[in-house]
Amino acid sequence: MTDWPLLSIVTFLPLVGAAFVFTIRGDDEVALRNIRYTALWTTVVTFVLSLVLWVNFDPGTAEFQFVERSEWLGGAISYQMGVDGISLPFVLLTTFLLPLCVIASWHIEHRVKEYMISFLVLETLMIGVFGALDLVLFFLFFEGGLIPMFLIIGIWGGPRRIYASFKFFLYTFLGSVFMLLAIMAMYWDAGTTDIPTLLRHDFPVSWQAWLWFAFLASFAVKLPMWPVHTWLPDAHVEAPTAGSVVLAAILLKLGGYGFLRFSLPMFPVASADFAPLIYALSVVAIIYTSLVALAQEDMKKLIAYSSVAHMGFVTMGIFTLTTQGVQGGIFQMLSHGLVSAALFLCVGVIYDRMHTREIAAYGGLVHRMPIYAFTFMLFTMANVGLPGTSAFVGEFLTLTGAFRANTWVAFFATTGIILSAAYALWLYRRIVFGVLERDALKHITDMNVREVAVLGSLMVLTILFGIYPAPILDATAVSVDNLIINYNEALAALEQARLAAMGQ
Repeated sequence: MTDWPLLSIVTFLPLVGAAFVFTIRGDDEVALRNIRYTALWTTVVTFVLSLVLWVNFDPGTAEFQFVERSEWLGGAISYQMGVDGISLPFVLLTTFLLPLCVIASWHIEHRVKEYMISFLVLETLMIGVFGALDLVLFFLFFEGGLIPMFLIIGIWGGPRRIYASFKFFLYTFLGSVFMLLAIMAMYWDAGTTDIPTLLRHDFPVSWQAWLWFAFLASFAVKLPMWPVHTWLPDAHVEAPTAGSVVLAAILLKLGGYGFLRFSLPMFPVASADFAPLIYALSVVAIIYTSLVALAQEDMKKLIAYSSVAHMGFVTMGIFTLTTQGVQGGIFQMLSHGLVSAALFLCVGVIYDRMHTREIAAYGGLVHRMPIYAFTFMLFTMANVGLPGTSAFVGEFLTLTGAFRANTWVAFFATTGIILSAAYALWLYRRIVFGVLERDALKHITDMNVREVAVLGSLMVLTILFGIYPAPILDATAVSVDNLIINYNEALAALEQARLAAMGQ
C-alpha cells in the first residue's frame, strides 16, 4: 500500500468525488440524497486513507516521507508532494473535519450539488497546501482555496454575504501578491522552486528581510494577525456553519504552517531580527481582541475574535524558537482546530432552531437542552484552556517557550487567558443559564443523533489530547528539533562570518 502514490490519492480523491457529484442529475429527494451520501463517503474514505499515512509514518526522522515527484512545467517546476512531522498532523485534521462538515450540512436545501462540490474541491486544495514540496505548487494550492471559500460564503452565507466574501477574497489575495513576488525572487537566486532544496539554500542576508516581509504579508492575513484580522469576524458571521468550521479550523492554520515551513527555516536571520515585532503583534492580538470579544452581541463574532486571540498564542510560540514554543504553537493550532470547529457547530445547533445568533435572544437553554448545555460547557472550558483539555497543553507550552524567550511577553500573554475566561463564561451564562422566559425557547428541542455524533467525536479528541498529547508531540518532535537546530546553526554561521570580517 505504501508503494502507491498514497499522498496524491488522499489529496485528489475529494476532487474525484466532486466529479461524481457533478454527474448526478435532478433535484428531487433521491438525487439530493445521492449527492449528500457521495460527498460523505468520499470524505470518509479520504480520512481512512490518511490514517494509513499516519500508521506508516516514521516519527524518528525529520526527512520528508511519502515523497512523489514528476516533471511538470519545463523541468524547472515539478509536481512534488511529501509530508513530515509538521505537515502530517494538519493533513489528518483536514481529512477528519471534512466528513463532520458534510454531516453538519445535511439540512442544506439550496443548490446542494454546488455546495458539496465546493467543499470537496476545498478539501483537495487544503490537503495540497500541507503536502506540496514545490513552491509554485504550494502557491497554487494556497491561492486556489480562496475560490471555493469565496463561493461558500457568497452563495450560502447570511444577509451581508456578498460584502463578507469580497472582503475575505481581497484581503487574502492582496497579501499573496507579495508572496508571489518573493517566490520569483527566490527562484532567481536559488534556481529552483524545490522546497527541500530551498530549505538548505542560504539566501543573502540583504534579501532575507524583504523576503520575510513578503511572506508575512500573506501569512499574517491568512492567520490572521492583528491588525489585518478585520475580515475574519465578517466572514464568520456570514458563512454557513460548515463554512465557519473550515475557515476557523483549517484555513487559518495555513498561515501558521507557512511560518514553520518557509519564514523560519529559509529566512532565519530575518526571523531572529523581527521576532520582537511578532511578539508585540501577538500580545496586542491576545489582549485587544479578547477585550473586543467581551463587547460582542453576536455569538459567531465573539468566537471569531477569540480565534484571533488564540492565533496570537500560536505566533508567539512559533517565534520563540524554543522546543516548547514551536511544539506548543503546532499543538495549539491543532487543538484550536478541534475546539473552534466544535464551538461554531454549537452555535449552528441553536441557529438552525431559532435562526438568530444574537446572544440577547437566548437564555435558560439548560431547562430544555441539557445535552446541549453539557456539550457547550465542555467546549467553552476547552476554549478557556482548562487542564484536561487539549487547549491547555498548547497554551501551557507556548507560554513556557515565551517565558524562556521573554518574560514580559509571557506575562502580558497570560492576561489573555484571564480575559478569555471572562468572555467565554459570560457567553455561556447568557445563553444556557437563567430563567427560560421567551416563548420561542419553550418548545426548542435538544440535540438530535446527527448533532450528538458530530460534536461527540470532537469531544473525545479534545479530552484525549488534553490527557494524552503524546501522539502529536511525538510525531512533531524530530521535525521541530531539526528546525531549531538548523535555525541556530544559521545564526551561528552568520555570527562567525561577522567576527571574521571584524578580525580582518
